[in-house]
Amino acid sequence: MSHVRVGPRAVTRSVAFLTAGVLAVPALAGCTSDEPAGKPLAAQDVAAAPRSRVADGGTLRWAVDSVPETLNAFQADADDTTNRVAQAVLPSMYRTDDTGRAARNPDYLESAEVVDTEPKQVVVYKLNQQAVWSDGREIGAADFAAQWRALSGKDSAYWTARNAGYDRIEKVERGAGDLEVKVTFSRPYADWQSLFTPLYPKDVTGTPDAFNDGARRELKVTAGPFAVQKVDTKDDEVVLAGNPRWWGEPAKLEQIVLRAVPRDKRVSELVAGKLDLAEVDPETADEVGLAAGPRDADTPLMGPQGTPAAGAPGSPLAGDRGRSAAQALRSWALANGSDEEAAEEEVLAREERRETEAKAQRRQRALSGFEVRKSLEPAYTQLALNGADGPLADERVRRAVARALDRKKLAEAVLKPLGLPAEPVGSHVALAGQPAYADGSGALGDQNAKEARALLADAGWVPGGPVKKTEKGEKAAGAEGDGEKAKDGKKSEGGDDGDDGTYIVGEDGKNPGDGGDGENGEGGAKAGDAESGEKHSSGKNTAQGGAPGAYAPKGTAAPAAAAAPVAKDGKALTLRFVLPSGPGSEALRTVAGRVSDMLDEIGIDTAITKVPDESYFKDHIASGEYDLALYSWPATAFPATDARPVYAKPVPAADGSLNVAQNYTRVGTDQVDQLFDRAMSTLDRKEARDLLRKADSRIWAAAGSVPLYQRPQLTAARKDLANAGAFGFETPVYEDMGFLKKGARGPRPAASPSS
Repeated sequence: MSHVRVGPRAVTRSVAFLTAGVLAVPALAGCTSDEPAGKPLAAQDVAAAPRSRVADGGTLRWAVDSVPETLNAFQADADDTTNRVAQAVLPSMYRTDDTGRAARNPDYLESAEVVDTEPKQVVVYKLNQQAVWSDGREIGAADFAAQWRALSGKDSAYWTARNAGYDRIEKVERGAGDLEVKVTFSRPYADWQSLFTPLYPKDVTGTPDAFNDGARRELKVTAGPFAVQKVDTKDDEVVLAGNPRWWGEPAKLEQIVLRAVPRDKRVSELVAGKLDLAEVDPETADEVGLAAGPRDADTPLMGPQGTPAAGAPGSPLAGDRGRSAAQALRSWALANGSDEEAAEEEVLAREERRETEAKAQRRQRALSGFEVRKSLEPAYTQLALNGADGPLADERVRRAVARALDRKKLAEAVLKPLGLPAEPVGSHVALAGQPAYADGSGALGDQNAKEARALLADAGWVPGGPVKKTEKGEKAAGAEGDGEKAKDGKKSEGGDDGDDGTYIVGEDGKNPGDGGDGENGEGGAKAGDAESGEKHSSGKNTAQGGAPGAYAPKGTAAPAAAAAPVAKDGKALTLRFVLPSGPGSEALRTVAGRVSDMLDEIGIDTAITKVPDESYFKDHIASGEYDLALYSWPATAFPATDARPVYAKPVPAADGSLNVAQNYTRVGTDQVDQLFDRAMSTLDRKEARDLLRKADSRIWAAAGSVPLYQRPQLTAARKDLANAGAFGFETPVYEDMGFLKKGARGPRPAASPSS
């Protein structure tokens, strides 16, 4: 599945921005401290098994999106595979638990606590006495200090992608002993647990040259259950091998091979037996699920077009063991009234069908050794509204768009067919189950087409207004872009009708992708609309040759007619909806089509333009060349630090442009920035949580982005692979992954939503 995915700590970018207008908003909701965070909507699904049931040895072949350009997770071109390698081979002071909270990692850290707050915040780390680097040296204060100096932002010779938190450290010292590290902060920092994860050895962070180049293709010194054996760009794989100096529970696997396999090639690699674990799209998940399911022993195998399979009772080959397949087929055709020439044609046609059937059966048998493990990713898909200029620079228009959306139906379109909880996401800063989560959408208001139309009218966009004929090359309001529109409304930009992966910002990703059936279902959108790049025009939804509902059974309510298009200053309101065109993005196109239909109902047209994946984010999202777009953000255990650059108000850069950080909607306010800053600076967890909820409510009110649903996580895994699959919030435990001992596999409950 494809999803544009953005990482929370990506390098900042400078782009132009125009401030949106100010509008009074209703009383803020979701701000009180007694608002429950609830529980995660879905549990992880990893076929959990005790280590005693897992065999020693074996190689896990795990599909990834790419071989990383760098193994240094703090560089701008680090990707999701970089992070996966770092989790397996480097120290992490804290991990994420199954509820999305930070949990101390006892393999490295015996304790960590704030020992002073006045006059400065001081944190003392006490390290595991057995923790050593693979060269035998103790992990200690020198490694902490070197990483702080590299990431503090004070030395521009270090090419770093982020320094949040490290820029607040005043000094790092050796504590009372060799295994104690004392960190003093110049300013209070609530998310101090986010620091030193991953922790690199001083060999990597000690000098700019080592930091910039030394860890791009190899990591000579590591300290995890695995070590990097090689990065093979020729075979597109990273090989991790067990670390003989690892002091924790020994790794069950001998090797983990991370193989770069495109999303649309993974099913063929599973069939060929070249993969053991792979995130897959909904179509592949369906195929794997059907292959893995039980077959009724009384039901004969069937060939193409409903004919009996070769050798099954009633087939042309039944009882013909003494002759060749061709002879048997020819004899059967002649016996059933065919002439000589027709018999030969029948032979060829049935041979072709037999081969097709055999291939299908081989494919099914190969996939029957896998199962689908599913959960929800710690990430959500949003509708982004570019507030830099054009109609969406007006907050009233953004709020009208947001209030036209039925987020419940959009979530159901993606998640319901997958059997996953289809609840819309109610927060920009956290997901259900995390401490900061509360539904802040009340600051925007529920879906209400009437009030959305009133907001448009207040902004000067009125239905049925006069529309000037545009001169050649002139575009409707909001429809900025490159693609020319044919008479049927189809765009030429993006070329192919195939999909590219959708990324999550930072992954990629395919992503970066969500699930969806692509059928015309709830929400009323046609999947074909999004796939073709069709322009959705309000007022044109009646069926050809009759009124809506004219041929429906008696008593059936007619579908609601779309509103008349709204216009202002002689221009109709048309918003350019940009989507990636790569494999796996069917769900995004389905969602985009349904969003377009919902906007039709308030008189807003959308021109959907598909663009190649490689240009989608860089040339459109980051540069602001869109009105509407769909992409995803991860939710981390440290929202004060990681969500701030996503919603920060753009600020002037030295070259005269505006630095938007990761705020690609270009919508921000001073008040939101102040709330994030206060949340980042308080050590009172309850106060920090309440401040984040207030910030979220104000982000909802500004309507720069609308969270829709939590991303599905579908993983095809070998049935005998334990402790791996759809991890949900929780950081993978690499040393526990492995293949079950013979006879150890038993029935296990399927993943289900947390109660």
